[in-house]
Amino acid sequence: MTASTELLQTALHAQREAYLADPAPDRASRLADLHQLERFVREQQDAICAAISADYGHRSHHETLVTEVIPTLHAIHHARKHLRRWMRPQRRGIDRLAFGLARNRVIPQPLGVVGVIVPWNFPLNLSLVPLSAILAAGNRAMVKMSENSRHLAALMMRELPRYFPADKLQVFDETGGVGIEFSKLPFDHLLFTGSGQTGKAVMAAAAANLCPVTLELGGKSPAVLLDDFPLRTAAERLLYVKYLNAGQICTTVDHAYVPRHRVEAFVQMAQEIVAQRYPALDTPDYTSIIDARAYARLKNAMEEARSRGARLVPLIPGPAFDEAKRRIAPHLLLNAPADCELMQREIFGPILPVIAYEDLDTEVIQRVNAGPRPLALYPFTNDRAQQEKLLTRIMSGGVSINDALFHVAQDELPFGGVGASGMGHYHGFEGFLTFSKLRPVFTQARFSTAALLAPPYGKLVDRLLKFLLR
Repeated sequence: MTASTELLQTALHAQREAYLADPAPDRASRLADLHQLERFVREQQDAICAAISADYGHRSHHETLVTEVIPTLHAIHHARKHLRRWMRPQRRGIDRLAFGLARNRVIPQPLGVVGVIVPWNFPLNLSLVPLSAILAAGNRAMVKMSENSRHLAALMMRELPRYFPADKLQVFDETGGVGIEFSKLPFDHLLFTGSGQTGKAVMAAAAANLCPVTLELGGKSPAVLLDDFPLRTAAERLLYVKYLNAGQICTTVDHAYVPRHRVEAFVQMAQEIVAQRYPALDTPDYTSIIDARAYARLKNAMEEARSRGARLVPLIPGPAFDEAKRRIAPHLLLNAPADCELMQREIFGPILPVIAYEDLDTEVIQRVNAGPRPLALYPFTNDRAQQEKLLTRIMSGGVSINDALFHVAQDELPFGGVGASGMGHYHGFEGFLTFSKLRPVFTQARFSTAALLAPPYGKLVDRLLKFLLR
């Protein structure tokens, strides 16, 4: 047994013992936990932004506020506001067999100890937003941070003990092999956000303990522009999302289908719009690629596409690459071979393939459906019939119509993938449900109708069965 394994098992044992001593925290206790979570974010806000920027090499302070701090605070506020209703037992109808004399309830109860494996791209959001639901549901949690989130992990490990005891919430850094051992722990539920390849390994490890998992993966999420929608509005909206965090978002626009006769106009608009937002590669508003390996992967994939006849269009003036700062300028990719890496693998970077099409059914719907189900779908059309057609014909984890990404920021909507892009949901009420056991409780009446069905069977039982079979 390694030192990290022993540390993890000791932490899990302490949390499980604390859970067994207090298996159903009341609303006041849960509200206090949510208040502490909010205190941590508000009091450590500047330090959080600085730590995440240090982990990236550079990350826009404003982007961290918009994509991490604000969504986290909103999720906590939403859970506090609705907790009373979420915790309320549900009354259910009674089966005919009970003749209305018994009572049915569904009670949401804490599962116990929940494990959370967090990726590097939105490390605060993807740890604390689920924690808002985990704590609202009355659980305890162990959180494993990414190896690319060293500074933030150190901050959380140093500061969070001032807000939570270790038997309620504990954070772990990735020091080599921790993630593997973490996923082998017999949690009561495990949430993983990351790549599909790692997700398979996590799910296999959890299966040994029959531990239920929620997997939030990724995929190649398409935007589909239709002729009726204003082209500039579509360009402004989807380009904002695509180059936010330098494209390192699982729900970003991976590629865009554009009517063939509008492609060149889209390219010209993209050059105008993006250059206004990022006037140079070294602007403080633009985020670096997370590490040297990711930078090299993206650059090599771009060169592969170019060497095979694709057209790469840089969207800001000046140098397109800065290896020292790990920055790659926003690009459009045109006429890319279908089997090149940028078209086959989730891009996770600031390159937007534009795919020209003429027929929506054969060149868009069939092509999307031929691949793994995406995490998100982004139709741009005001035509209700076309909206419904795309919603019906293409399955995805979530949908934003006439914009991109915003379905993820809605606390009233569940978030989750489907098929290769994940399984299970959280955010808001669905998060509360995911991290609760919806426990069915049947309370028998003083008189049990089951006694009427006991042998010896006779005419009374026959009449009763005839009634039940109606």
